Amino acid sequence: MDSHAAGSSSGGSGDGGAAPRRNSRKPKYSKFTQQELPACKPILTPKWVISVFVLVGVIFVPIGVASLRASRQVVEIVDRYDDACVPTNVTDKIAYIRDKTIPKICTRNLTITKEMKQPIFVYYQLDNFYQNHRRYVKSRNDAQLRDKSKARDTSNCDPEATVDGKPIVPCGLIAWSLFNDTYNLVRNNENLTVDKKDISWKSDREHKFGSDVLPTNFQKGPLQGGKILNSSMPLSEQEDLIVWMRTAALPTFRKLYGRIYVDLKVNDTITVHLENNYNTYSFGGKKKLVLSTTTWLGGKNDFLGLAYLTVGGLCFFLAFAFTLLYLIKPRKLGDNNYLSWNRPPVGR
Repeated sequence: MDSHAAGSSSGGSGDGGAAPRRNSRKPKYSKFTQQELPACKPILTPKWVISVFVLVGVIFVPIGVASLRASRQVVEIVDRYDDACVPTNVTDKIAYIRDKTIPKICTRNLTITKEMKQPIFVYYQLDNFYQNHRRYVKSRNDAQLRDKSKARDTSNCDPEATVDGKPIVPCGLIAWSLFNDTYNLVRNNENLTVDKKDISWKSDREHKFGSDVLPTNFQKGPLQGGKILNSSMPLSEQEDLIVWMRTAALPTFRKLYGRIYVDLKVNDTITVHLENNYNTYSFGGKKKLVLSTTTWLGGKNDFLGLAYLTVGGLCFFLAFAFTLLYLIKPRKLGDNNYLSWNRPPVGR
């Protein structure tokens, strides 16, 4: 009886002496978790802030001026022809553009207002054409474009997937709506050759469009959407299609048609014989022919230069304003009198 009591007493004493275990979420101490690693902690003094604003302004303003000058050096001629190339006696433009029995030949005259150095880029521009529409963008099959063995794979291509039960290559709405206006440029009764080689991205030609994939059953449906492809030429060589298949992000866009490797002089008259085939009338779109030179910055785009000038000018303004504030009403660095609890109560 005594030994049992002693054993009980000994066991109780052992349990009471052990430290109780706690479930804690406190992380193990380290300099990383406690944010005690060596770090740069600059103090934003007025002199530092003003210096940074001035430095940004000094860098941005010259870049903006250079970019704006480069953009203004681009010579660009834009000619809208969709309305001008429809006879005045036509009241139904949609019926006119769909009637294949009516010739759509149109002649436009462009006057060169400023000397244009080669290469001169020829673009077609479409307005109010939403290539970024989700259903339109998804209506293609990349595997079919790359691989001949996937010719029957027309998934995601509706409504231009098959015709009479046969697969269309290339399938989908994007390929079906390929731009099909043509341009023939003449200067002083001499044809200007428009070079259409290498107008697409090299990566697209080599990796996205197969060299052994040929168009089949294309534009064979009841309604022709656009250009008819050469059935004996592989897709990797049909660069008009490759350019068109890289869809635009905005409803107004330009796509490269070709290049002219001839200098154009001031007051030269370029006669453009074009075929007005593409239907933009059913959705209120516009068509324009664009001739443009380029600079080191690319084509004509004032936005980049204006953006740099705006940011640089704003930095100079802030630097000037902070300088005046620092000179007129300076503050002692680390003055505790500006703390809210050290200020006298308002109204007392």
